[in-house]
Amino acid sequence: MTVRYAHTNIIARDWRKLAAFYEQALGCTPVPPERDLSGDWLDRLTGLSGCRLRGMHLRLPGYGDAGPTLEIFSYDDMPEGPRMAPNTPGLAHLAFAVDDVAAVTRAFLDHGGSLVGEPIVRDISGLGRLYCVYARDPEGNMVELQRWDPAS
Repeated sequence: MTVRYAHTNIIARDWRKLAAFYEQALGCTPVPPERDLSGDWLDRLTGLSGCRLRGMHLRLPGYGDAGPTLEIFSYDDMPEGPRMAPNTPGLAHLAFAVDDVAAVTRAFLDHGGSLVGEPIVRDISGLGRLYCVYARDPEGNMVELQRWDPAS
């Protein structure tokens, strides 16, 4: 049995704006074509009736042309979703390893993101120094920006 991570999906209120945010703030790159999906097969897959979704995949930075993607879609009909907190059960955040947490945080904020808490620097015995911040993308999804300096 072979298993390989493929993608993470975000359902967005406006997939084009959210995709542009991840391209501009984190350097994700589009993986054409744009998707416009509907039909009986999608209804059966999702358990919904008469659904239609549109969006695209973005290649996550750091893995080359075969790496995993961030799939950003919008359904034509969507209920209002819950706002996740760091301690809400379920999938809580995406995490990105970055070389400069402060610079990427500025890019996040400059493109419409916001902070959840405040940036921290923490020495963790045996592991090293962690630079980290929790932020939200423009639609409220949580993202962790982190850098590890290994223990010497």
